[in-house]
Amino acid sequence: MDVYLAIASKRDERRYADRPLSAEVERRILDAGRVAGSARNRQPWELVVVSDATGLAETVYEPSNLLGAALVVALVGGGGIDFGRCAQNMMLAAWGEGVVSCPNGIKDPAGAEAILGGEAVLILSFGYPATPREPAARTAEEWSARANRKPLDDVVRRI
Repeated sequence: MDVYLAIASKRDERRYADRPLSAEVERRILDAGRVAGSARNRQPWELVVVSDATGLAETVYEPSNLLGAALVVALVGGGGIDFGRCAQNMMLAAWGEGVVSCPNGIKDPAGAEAILGGEAVLILSFGYPATPREPAARTAEEWSARANRKPLDDVVRRI
């Protein structure tokens, strides 16, 4: 898939099909996080794959996001912008495989830390979409125009 098409067509999705990810798709998603750039190449994250998200689900704002997911990955470590880079790499790699995803905010950081064994910066949920999506059904420009986002001229300022 064209990179701009992947970016323009990707939407956060919270409803997943009851279908597992293959080991290869999971590996590619995780490796996309591993190879993300980081300041001074510190790679401050640990990618924690959660096999049973029942307890962890209670620590996020919307537990059903984790409970229905085929793959739950917690980004654990010291925080900062590099975690966003890692997460976006993983979500775009997933989308390239036809897998949707959603970042999940943490309402109970202490509870998440107790389960994960470290500070959770972000928890990602992945799965095949409950309703199939077809990125190639539109051009990247059409996806961009349909995005529920401020117009480009409202977010770009030149000095």
